[in-house]
Amino acid sequence: MTPISVPGTSSPRGFTLIELLVVLLIMGLLVGLVGAIVRPDDRGLVRVEAERLAQLLDLAAAECRLTGSSIAWTADGSGYRFWRMTEDAGWSEVRDQDLLRARMLPQGMAISGLQVDNMPAGDRRLVFVPYAPPLPFSVELSLGAARAAVTASPIGELRILPGEGKTDAVPAPQ
Repeated sequence: MTPISVPGTSSPRGFTLIELLVVLLIMGLLVGLVGAIVRPDDRGLVRVEAERLAQLLDLAAAECRLTGSSIAWTADGSGYRFWRMTEDAGWSEVRDQDLLRARMLPQGMAISGLQVDNMPAGDRRLVFVPYAPPLPFSVELSLGAARAAVTASPIGELRILPGEGKTDAVPAPQ
């Protein structure tokens, strides 16, 4: 038997207050989740920049061995750049190669330490020479309390290590 409706009355249409609150709660959770995914925390940002730096340093070392000319990496307070040794002019900044171009660090990030062969590098320069074994080095990046270090062994193997929040290396100039 089918229900019969009384003429002049209609079934209620629309949403109840409970249904609206549930939808708003779900939307709030989704917005919060998207916000957390889109903007990573400081550790994530430092880790991404450390991975980028490790790949660029590995590329510079490989190019040095292939071309037979020395390549240097220098850092300042807000970024870093690569240099190539030329026969006539000494060190000149690499400008003809997009991958080894000068780069700026993300806002608030700094290179907080550089050690070459377990000694603080006072001149903030890391040099790759083509016909000598690589020196072990460590470059520490920091953003707030988050730290990560790009380290190289004497055989040129690069690794990224989480920082402990302190460094024995020379602080980066501000």
